[in-house]
Amino acid sequence: MKRYRLMVALAAVALVFAACTQAADTTTTASGDDGGTTAPGDDGGTDGGAAGDTLAGVMDRGALNCGVNDAVPGFGFTDAEGNFSGFDVDYCHAVAAAVLGDPEAVEFTALTAQQRFTALQSGEVDVLIRNTTRTSSRDGTEGATFLTTTFYDGQGMMVRSDSGITDVEGLEGSAICVLSGTTTELNLATRMAGIDFEPLTFEDNETLQEAFVAGQCDGWTSDKSQLAGVRSAFPEGPEALTILDETFSKEPLGPVTADGDTQWAQMVDWVVLATIQAEEFGIASDNVDTFEDTEDLAIRRLLGLEFEDDEGNLTTFDPQLGFDRVTWVQDVISAVGNYGEIFDRNVGPDTPLGLERGLNALWTDGGLLYAPPYR
Repeated sequence: MKRYRLMVALAAVALVFAACTQAADTTTTASGDDGGTTAPGDDGGTDGGAAGDTLAGVMDRGALNCGVNDAVPGFGFTDAEGNFSGFDVDYCHAVAAAVLGDPEAVEFTALTAQQRFTALQSGEVDVLIRNTTRTSSRDGTEGATFLTTTFYDGQGMMVRSDSGITDVEGLEGSAICVLSGTTTELNLATRMAGIDFEPLTFEDNETLQEAFVAGQCDGWTSDKSQLAGVRSAFPEGPEALTILDETFSKEPLGPVTADGDTQWAQMVDWVVLATIQAEEFGIASDNVDTFEDTEDLAIRRLLGLEFEDDEGNLTTFDPQLGFDRVTWVQDVISAVGNYGEIFDRNVGPDTPLGLERGLNALWTDGGLLYAPPYR
């Protein structure tokens, strides 16, 4: 028994010595997940070791660098004058409104699927808001932090309406166009297992569409939202194309920031969540200025309005996310509206895309959109 007690005591001393030695070593670096190095206490973002770096850069230049698509109508598209518009583009404006107080303080960078993560990792863009699917391997290998999903999508197949093809099996022996560097390649191979087909890969939508129009491929596979966008602006008219009913993957799309700056990721994330919560509260761009007298404490907190604390003193709520003013949500909603407004304006039933809310409805309406409490 004495020998056992001695062994326990010696083990305890060893543990204390090891802990002290580790604490004293402040010069050692460890390899980060993105292939870089991190100093002790900086685990790539969990404690915000580099917190504020991205925000400081945005504030210094007075503009948000936002990576987007420029070839998907309804989500990210440029007109003849080079103006960007779409669902994702509106969220770039929302972040600029929240951070800088100016929704127009945005520099857009059009990125292909192959370019997007490199641009994010290098700091060329502050945030990527470009129909990008969250997957485990991207979370683990791309140095990327995926945020709240803004659009729940799924992969589908589009064919010419006069082809006679009514289901995926009808593409037996056909060529199918697909963008390279996307999740759609693997999903296509999985769905077509046992079906003879030829995949034709392209780096961008423009060359893919040229090949499709030229008859080089019989099917075009992508996220259904993207197919709807392409169909809405197809040169021969939307009726020339049919999107098959089947959805054969899960494609959660949303903003992405670079690993290593927790504060920035949280700020962008809460911009998205604020648009969702605003819709749930009935706060919209045309009435955001009418809540000054509301007695709903949750609304007053969200909009940065004064309320009485437990001691009867007037105060406002600041969750310490990094915004320089508590009224940032008001600026966001005034600039782009709530989630429902953004959806309806860009891709909803009254737009050329004609999309229904579906999974993208609020949780109170049977959808998946749910914002954590702002308190």
